[in-house]
Amino acid sequence: MIDVVGIGDDGWVGLDDGRRRLVRDAATVLGGRRHLDLVAGHTAPGTGLVAWPSPLRPALPWLLESAERAGAVVVLASGDPLRSGIGTTLIDLLGADRVRIHPAVSSDVLARARQGWSAEETTVVTTVGRDLRSVLPHLAPGARLVVLCSDGADSANLGVLLAEHGWGATQLTARWHLGGPGEGALAARADAFTDTTADLVVCCLDVRADDPGAGTTAGAMPGRVEDFVEHDGQVTKRDVRASALARLRPTPGAHLWDLGAGNGTIALEWCLGADRATATCVEKDGVRAERITANARALGLAGRVHVIHDDTATADLGALTRPDAVFVGGGLAEPVLERAWSSLRPGGRLVAHAVTLDGEAALLALHGRTGGDLTRLTVERAVPLGTHLSWTPARAVVQLAVVRGDA
Repeated sequence: MIDVVGIGDDGWVGLDDGRRRLVRDAATVLGGRRHLDLVAGHTAPGTGLVAWPSPLRPALPWLLESAERAGAVVVLASGDPLRSGIGTTLIDLLGADRVRIHPAVSSDVLARARQGWSAEETTVVTTVGRDLRSVLPHLAPGARLVVLCSDGADSANLGVLLAEHGWGATQLTARWHLGGPGEGALAARADAFTDTTADLVVCCLDVRADDPGAGTTAGAMPGRVEDFVEHDGQVTKRDVRASALARLRPTPGAHLWDLGAGNGTIALEWCLGADRATATCVEKDGVRAERITANARALGLAGRVHVIHDDTATADLGALTRPDAVFVGGGLAEPVLERAWSSLRPGGRLVAHAVTLDGEAALLALHGRTGGDLTRLTVERAVPLGTHLSWTPARAVVQLAVVRGDA
């Protein structure tokens, strides 16, 4: 059994008797150099204080095995070890039955306490070791975010990022060394925040938009205007896209295949629609494939959208992460639909769109074997005709939406 002890910036004085006892009785204490310094002088004689190697993950199995041979092992972690911490890594490696977690009050809880924000109204976002743009999907007027940062430069960089995306009016409060003797804070509008702070910093964002119309592209609901991404015109239009995503049903952590992805709007809105949702895009046009990657990065979805430059008709779909949902928008043909359908998990959703007679025939053939809903979508928009407005229809789309119910 590995005991993972959460420790705050106040160090030894902040540990209760139970966690102190674990540290005193350990034959080996593992942790970051800062954590080990916090307990130095309080361990039993002969206790090994071992700092994490770099890189960490490849060395962990050998390191833990070696430490366990010496006796009881304690791992030190900041605050809650399961909040972007070593606790999660150890459970992944060893299993939950071999890891015992003893959390302290985490920095995001202390930050909320200083701000007077309830847990229910606050979203915690970690950017530790990640792109700061991972904050972007969570921005909406009135949102409250606690952002866990990598270092003291992130506060000013976050202010720049917010200002660039139209959220410069956000009140940004940086708080560092929470709960410790060196605790400090600095608050300013995001577009005026230029200071580098101490490390061990979190940023509290009371989100405000520069333009009241910014809310039209915020939030999880699909159907954003086409220009929410860079594109060449090959995009699923917003009304049809909203219909597709309503049937695909993005859920937290679910994975989508977007086959014939074009500029990736379905996959991108899928990821924006639910926390930790991910997508694999298959697109045969190299320029568009690169554009999807750039769009994902700009939206803060880097790492959640994987792009494969290949033809859907020949791509090795069997090598991909098995999907919870599949959207087929390009390269529509019976073999592609069959492969997509057979790859779905039980309960998985397939949505496919056709705009040609050949595509409709492929949908009808699959529908004959799987059932589901066939819908013909027609959208008309009012556009100027001289001094008047006139309805102009878009190309009709035939949609097949079906849930795989068999095992």
